[in-house]
Amino acid sequence: MTKPLRYGIVGGGFITAFQLKALRQVRGVEVAGLVSRRPPEQLARYVREHRLGEGRIFASVKEMVPNVDVVALFGPNFTRLEVVEEMVDAVKAGAPLVGVICEKPLARNLAEARRMVELVSRVGLPTAYFENQIHMKSVAGARAQLRGVMEAMGPPLLTRSGEEHAGPHSDWFWDPVRQGGGVMSDMGCHCLGVGWYALTPPGKAPRFLVPQSVSADLALLKWGQPRWRNELLAKHAIDYARTPAEDFATGMVTYRNPESGQLVKSQFTVSWMFDKQGLRMALDAVGPGYAFEMNTLRSPLEVFIGDVAAAGLADTEMALEKSQASRGLLTVQPNEADLYGYTDENADAATAFSQRRAALLDWHYGLEIVRLTMAAYLSAERRATVDLTDPATCQMLETYVPLIQQGRGAETLNGGSSLD
Repeated sequence: MTKPLRYGIVGGGFITAFQLKALRQVRGVEVAGLVSRRPPEQLARYVREHRLGEGRIFASVKEMVPNVDVVALFGPNFTRLEVVEEMVDAVKAGAPLVGVICEKPLARNLAEARRMVELVSRVGLPTAYFENQIHMKSVAGARAQLRGVMEAMGPPLLTRSGEEHAGPHSDWFWDPVRQGGGVMSDMGCHCLGVGWYALTPPGKAPRFLVPQSVSADLALLKWGQPRWRNELLAKHAIDYARTPAEDFATGMVTYRNPESGQLVKSQFTVSWMFDKQGLRMALDAVGPGYAFEMNTLRSPLEVFIGDVAAAGLADTEMALEKSQASRGLLTVQPNEADLYGYTDENADAATAFSQRRAALLDWHYGLEIVRLTMAAYLSAERRATVDLTDPATCQMLETYVPLIQQGRGAETLNGGSSLD
């Protein structure tokens, strides 16, 4: 009998909790270790209560790495590079790792991303980049159902993707310097990935289509208004009057099929001001004579809670991530970890690492998503389309840090006008 892969998880926040729900549905994996800036006692209890593994809390990454097979980076964006450096040092000292996972985004900018890829490449570690939407069963099901049609009529020519909710949980997510930007950095990477993938011809690698150009528009809408800005300051100690980030982003990426020369397009829209049921992911694709459409708020289960019963509802997020209401007609997704693709991305990584190879999406793919994200920020700053076939532009992106990420968002958001 094959021994399970021992996961060591870095990070003790929301995404780790969500990934643990997914791991309950994955065979061949146990959670051997946890490390976080604050001891993740509650998560360790969850691991043990659900028999996911020992769930031992370690004091440092250096201490944990020799006791696990796979390191999963689920911690904040601003800690990623330092963690990888510490992990690679442990591997050089003899720690027998067989793989490393990084939750999206790979890094805050291209320089950080490239450094992370270089570090793991030096020690020959197989990698997995976690972009859950590509692993969603609805996306896989649509592509499988339409494979014959795509082969006969040609792959999709246009995709439109969106992800929206009312705003992040943690303080650092709102901080453009620590997070790497606003909603474009946080959620735009999802839409860039799934839109690119949905355009890709069946049987081709995820990076088969070649990015040609990016155009984007970023804005601070809801969270720049005094009422909501003050609420953000009171709740998270983040001052968008001084260091704002975008809460809305939209744009278009153009790709070229290297075999046929056909140009195809992927449109994206993301926001932190979707005050409806809760998190919504949407994707549609259009090809010659066919199409598909997905919306995660369409559930086979709905519940109604009246005013008199609302006081008895303990946790609305048990029904739906980022839920915005505790009464009325509510959408319920009984298994969000599986619906959103977290279960399948973990299963893909576990299979790959057991075979000592990279997952479907590796860190080179994650680096390309960072490059597209940086191009979107640059496009918004320049108010012009960014040409990714121009060598000078590509070289500039290697060291580019968006104004918003530098804490200078007031110079570019809403036309550079005052937020007061």
